Amino acid sequence: MSNVFSALCATFELYLDYLYSRDMKETLHFVKASTRYKREHKSDYGKERIEILYEDKDIVVINKASGLLSVPYPGSKSRTAIELLEKIMRKKGTFSESHRPFVVHRLDRDTSGVMMFALNERVQKKIMSSWKTMVTDRLYRAVAENPRRNHPELPDSGLIDEPLAKNACHQGYVPKKLDDKAETCEARTNFSVVLRGRTHTLFELSLDTGKKNQIRAHLASRHYPLAGDENYRARTDPFHRLALHARTLAFIHPVTGEKMSFEIPEPEEWEQYVKKGDLHPQIPVWANERKERIQYNAQIENIKTPDHSLRRQARKMDFIARGKSGIK
Repeated sequence: MSNVFSALCATFELYLDYLYSRDMKETLHFVKASTRYKREHKSDYGKERIEILYEDKDIVVINKASGLLSVPYPGSKSRTAIELLEKIMRKKGTFSESHRPFVVHRLDRDTSGVMMFALNERVQKKIMSSWKTMVTDRLYRAVAENPRRNHPELPDSGLIDEPLAKNACHQGYVPKKLDDKAETCEARTNFSVVLRGRTHTLFELSLDTGKKNQIRAHLASRHYPLAGDENYRARTDPFHRLALHARTLAFIHPVTGEKMSFEIPEPEEWEQYVKKGDLHPQIPVWANERKERIQYNAQIENIKTPDHSLRRQARKMDFIARGKSGIK
């Protein structure tokens, strides 16, 4: 009987350790250095807004801020452009199940600029089925780091048409290794140089295809990572945001047939920065990210394998004695 009781006690001890380990892991979340910086220094962090540039009964055109998701994704609780647009429509009394924002295209979270929504399902289907012919101009501006000396410069204009794949984090990239068997999709990015500087280049870009991370992945594949783009190994972060802006959207109205064009210039400081150059850039806040991740993983590993003898000892103490001992 005593052996059975001892076995039950041992099993219960293991179960308590499991609960302790699980609860502790749920309270530990790795937060990227760049996210922490934005929380502390970005004045509108978590409060990004949209500006309505045009609205009628069928479409709405907005200016989306950098840092704002276009649409929600599973598990995310962050604000989105479509959510803010719905709130504005509800306040005006124009929102209904048949008259509400519908997605027709997206901008990356850290990309700012002009974006369009349909306001009913019929128009959404019409826009998405005729996007390539309906949209007459869709221009982006971007500040990219110049390639290092052992890599060639891009010409003044041209086309990058390398296919894109996605990694495990759903980030687009251009496969380079011959043994990379990832599924790829066609992608074509037209570029022209607006301004060349000593350390950075200001590009204007247009897309023949609209794939996820297309501009970022294509320029990075030519050794021109966008400034502020930690996902593509940028070495500079002068604006503490991704230096990519959807400047122009021109299209034929899906219902009236009217030619329409909307333009929001990129921040003036981008051109000034490229002209001046940045020979001694500040180290990006994510430079020590790898070290921080190693420390975080070590914390998790310690939680996975707690010292059972100390845990057993702690359970025999009262609350005050446990606090004095320093055992958690």
